[in-house]
Amino acid sequence: MPALRTLLFAPGNHPRKVEKAFKLGADAVILDLEDAVAISEKEVSRKPVLAALQNNHDKRGKSGTHSLGYVRVNSMDTEFCFADIHEMVSHGIDGIMLPKVESSQQLFAADWMIGELEKQNGMACGSIDLLPIIETARGLRDIHEICSSATRVKRLAFGAADYTIDLNMNWSNDEFEFEHARTTIAVASRAAGLEPPIDSVWVDIKDEAGFERSCSRARKLGFQGKMCIYPPQIDPCNQAFSPSPEQISKATAIIQAFEEAESEGSASIQLDGHFIDYPIVEKARRVLALALKISGNSE
Repeated sequence: MPALRTLLFAPGNHPRKVEKAFKLGADAVILDLEDAVAISEKEVSRKPVLAALQNNHDKRGKSGTHSLGYVRVNSMDTEFCFADIHEMVSHGIDGIMLPKVESSQQLFAADWMIGELEKQNGMACGSIDLLPIIETARGLRDIHEICSSATRVKRLAFGAADYTIDLNMNWSNDEFEFEHARTTIAVASRAAGLEPPIDSVWVDIKDEAGFERSCSRARKLGFQGKMCIYPPQIDPCNQAFSPSPEQISKATAIIQAFEEAESEGSASIQLDGHFIDYPIVEKARRVLALALKISGNSE
């Protein structure tokens, strides 16, 4: 699976926006059947969304686009979810984003349904990724159970908009009110052996500095990427969740110096005034592994 630094939403019922979204450099595009689509449009939007995702899959690597194709279906407490999933499980779809997940039972049900449809459609088991969004108090309360559900889920996402509604919070531009939720999701993900989670969207699209601060804060808390709603957010988001050339150079120097010292029987050294031992080296190796993974996104 490629690195997922940027996941760009596009409304599934706007063909022009959908076509453009796959050419903007996001690691993944999420065609939306949930919040961005009016109730009257939800059913009729399924077929064009499926066609757009399949078209992107067919063109990937041939037309300069490398974005994975996801669809956000409606939540499991709606009348639309079952038919959304039934329609979307098909060749050419990379993943399904499931909003408002509040229990492991919901993941078991979605995972089972996707698996049965994969068999029915002649697809390999596990072909389609399942990406749950945690965006309610109940979801956060049961986060450890959700993370340990032993389904096809590889990572979680955090949805701040519905989280603020559920808890009657004010969404401030410094986002201090999300510190607990972000930390809880990141720790639970790590404890369950999942990948680092994906952070929420940033809705104040004119506040570019605020968006960059939000990216930086999420990365510091252990997130691997961020959902985006506005094309100009893609480049700064990719940059925020990628190792800088300086970080790559430093990591390379740390590993080289340590391996030389280790070969001579030393496991703790100083480099440029910094103490280096096994944990520091492991961090450096992770930096280089991420850089390598990101370079694979464009291959």
